[in-house]
Amino acid sequence: MRISTLLEGLPDTLLGADRLLIERAYKYAKKLHASQSRASGEPYIKHSLAVAQILVDIKLPPAAIAAGLLHDVVEDTTATVGDLRRAFDKEVASLVDGVTKLTKQVARVQPEPTPSWEGQGHAPSRMAAERAETIRKTFLAMGDDVRVVLIKLADRLHNMRTLSHLPSSKRMRIAQETLDIFAPLANRLGFWQMKWELEDLAFRHVQPNKYRDIATAINRRRDERETVISETVARLQDTLQENGIIADVSGRPKHIYSIFKKMERKNLPFENIYDVRAVRVLVKPRESEPTDDPKEKYLRERKCISDCYMVLGLVHQLWKPIPGEFDDYIATPKDNFYQSLHTSMLHEDGNNIEVQIRTEDMHHNSEYGIAAHWRYKEGGNTLDTSFDARVEWLRSMMSWHQDVTDGQEFVDALKSDMFPDRVFTFTPRGDIIDLPGGATPIDFAYHIHTAVGERCRGAKVNGKLVPLNRQLQSGDQIEILAAKRGGPSRDWLNADLGYARSARARENVRNWFRHQDQEKNIAAGRRIVDRELKRLNIEGVVLDTIADMFSQPRVDEFLAAVGCGDIQGQTVVNRIVVRLYADGRERDDTLPPPDGNMSPAVRSGEAIIQGAGRLTLRLARCCNPVPGDEIAGYTTKARAATIHRSDCPNILRVREQERMIAVSWGREVMQSYPVTIRIVAYDREGLMRDISTIVADEHINIGALDLPPDQEHVITMNVTLEVSHLMQLRKVLTRIEQLPNVTQANRYKSG
Repeated sequence: MRISTLLEGLPDTLLGADRLLIERAYKYAKKLHASQSRASGEPYIKHSLAVAQILVDIKLPPAAIAAGLLHDVVEDTTATVGDLRRAFDKEVASLVDGVTKLTKQVARVQPEPTPSWEGQGHAPSRMAAERAETIRKTFLAMGDDVRVVLIKLADRLHNMRTLSHLPSSKRMRIAQETLDIFAPLANRLGFWQMKWELEDLAFRHVQPNKYRDIATAINRRRDERETVISETVARLQDTLQENGIIADVSGRPKHIYSIFKKMERKNLPFENIYDVRAVRVLVKPRESEPTDDPKEKYLRERKCISDCYMVLGLVHQLWKPIPGEFDDYIATPKDNFYQSLHTSMLHEDGNNIEVQIRTEDMHHNSEYGIAAHWRYKEGGNTLDTSFDARVEWLRSMMSWHQDVTDGQEFVDALKSDMFPDRVFTFTPRGDIIDLPGGATPIDFAYHIHTAVGERCRGAKVNGKLVPLNRQLQSGDQIEILAAKRGGPSRDWLNADLGYARSARARENVRNWFRHQDQEKNIAAGRRIVDRELKRLNIEGVVLDTIADMFSQPRVDEFLAAVGCGDIQGQTVVNRIVVRLYADGRERDDTLPPPDGNMSPAVRSGEAIIQGAGRLTLRLARCCNPVPGDEIAGYTTKARAATIHRSDCPNILRVREQERMIAVSWGREVMQSYPVTIRIVAYDREGLMRDISTIVADEHINIGALDLPPDQEHVITMNVTLEVSHLMQLRKVLTRIEQLPNVTQANRYKSG
C-alpha cells in the first residue's frame, strides 16, 4: 500500500490542511520506522498504512487517521508524546498516547488455561486477575475517548490479518486475547463486520481443527448451495419489483465463528444451522432524488421501515417460516443500536435459509457502528447529532464502572452486563427496558431508578407475584412493588442467591450501605464473617489475621468493608482456606480451596494416583507436565502429591525414594469429598423435595441421610454430601438456609 492510495480514499470534502496533516504524519512515521521490519519481513510502515486505511474505511476524522499512522512511534521508537505534541498538535499526541497506554496494558497480560472454577465466584489466579485488570483499563479508556479504542481495534484487525508470520505460542495468545476482549468490544461499539472478521481470524488459530471442520462443511456442495442462493435472490427480487419495493437482494457472507457458536449453544449439527445459507435485503427509498433536508430524510426512512415489514410478509408468502426463528430488531433494537429483521424459512429443497431485512441506513450503522455518525464537512469536522447520543450512551454505560476497582469484579460485570444476549422487558406503560441476560426484578427496579431499587419489596411479572431472584425473559411485563421508605437487603449482594445480577444494581446496593452508619456496617460485617466461619465449621482464625489478608490496617475497617459489600463473605472464606493450605495447617477434614495457583490435577481430570488414596495433586511448576508426558509423583509433608515429568531434574535428585509414588494420566474425574451437613427446620410438606432439588442443581450426590424418627414440628437431619471444594459446599448451604422453615444449615462436626 502507498500513501497515495490512502489519500485517494479520503472524502472529496476534506480540507487541504487535513490532507497535509495526514501526509506529515506518514512522513514522520516512515522516518522513525525506517530501520524496522515486521515478522513477515515487510517494512514496518506498511502496518501503519494498513491501520490508517482501516480508519479511513470507517470514516474517522483526520486527527484519528494521523494518530493511526503514528500509533506505534512512542512504543517502538525514540519519539515521545512531547515530540508529537510539538510536531503536530495536542489532539493527535493525546490519541497516540492513549493507544500506547492501552497497548502496554494489554501486552502485559499472558493467557493461561481457564480453571474449571473460574467465573463461579471462586478466587482467580494471579494471571487471571492481571488479565481482568487489563480488560477493566481497556473499557475505561473507551469512556475517555472512543477514538482511542477505534484506533486500537484497527491495529488489532491488521495484526490478526498477518498473524500467521508469528510463532505458534504468540499466535495463540493474541488470538485468544482477540476473542476475549477485542471482538466483544467491536460488537459493543456496533462494528459488526469488524467483529465477524476478528472472530473468524482468531477462531482459526485458537481451535484450528474445529475451524477446518466447519470450513470444509461450508465448502462441501458449495456449487449446489450457491445455485440455490442465486435462484432465491432472483425470485425474491422479482417479487419485490412486482410489489413496487426498491431493494438490493444478495447472498450474505457466512461467518465460521458464528456458526460454531450456534452449534455449541444449541447443541446442533452443522446441517441444522440456519444461517449457513443466507440472504440479505437492503430496502431503498422509493424516491430517486437525494435530499439533505433532515425532515425529508426522516420521512423516507420511516417509509423504508414500512417496506421492510412488507418484505417480511412477502418472504413468508414465498417460503414457509420456521417457528421460533424470527427476531424483530427494528422495533426492539439491540443495545448497541443494531437494527434489522431476521427470519428463517424452509426452502423447497428441504433446507433452511436465513433472511435479513434492513434499510440502507441500518446497514451502514451495522457496518461502521459508532463511527457511522462521523461526517466530514466543509470548514472542519463536525459530528452527526446522533453521534452525541451514542457517545452519551457509552459514557452512561461505563459510569458505574468507575467505582469498581477490582479487576475480576469488573470482568464479571462485563460478562453479565455487556457481552451476553440482552433481555427486553416492559414497564406497565409499555416502555421497553433493555437488561443483561439473567436479570431479575431487582435489576429492573434499579434500571428504572436508584430510589425504586432501594425501596423494592416485591414484583409482579405478567401480573403474577414472583420471587425477587426470578430470572426475567424477553417480553415479560414487570411491575415493581415499592415501600414508601427503607433500603436494600444485604442478601442482594450474595451471588449465591442471585438477587442482583447486573453490576449496576450491585454497585448501587453497595453505595447505599457505604453511606450508612459506620457502626452498623461493622456490626453487619462481624455477623457475616462469624456466620460464614460457623457455617463451614472453620475454627481458630482470629479477625486480625483475616484483616491482614485483605491489607486492612484495622479490624473495624475490614469489617465495615464486609458490611457494606465491598468485600464478599465468600471471598473471606476462600482466602482463609487458601492460607490454611499454604501454611500446611489444614485439618484432616478441610476441603481444598478452588485456587488456581495450586493446580490440583484431579480437579481438571489430568492425573490419577495409583493406590495412594485421596491425596491433593499439584502439577509441578518446574517442569509443567502435560498429558502424554511420562510422569512421576512425589508426596510432600502437607499430604499432597506433586506431579513431575519423569526426566525433571528435581525428581532425578530425590533421595527419599519412599516418597515417590506411581501416577498416570487418567480420564476426566472430579475428586469428591464426603461432607456431613446438619439441617434444622420446622417440618412442612415438600421440605425434603426442595432440599434434594437444590443439591441436584449444584451437581452434588447425596451419600447418606440420617433422619432420626419420632421428631415433631422441629426436625434435625444429617446429610452426607459428596462435594468437590469448599465454595461448592458453601453455595449449597447458603441456598438450603434460604428455604422456607429452615432455621440452620451448617457443616456438622461430630462430638
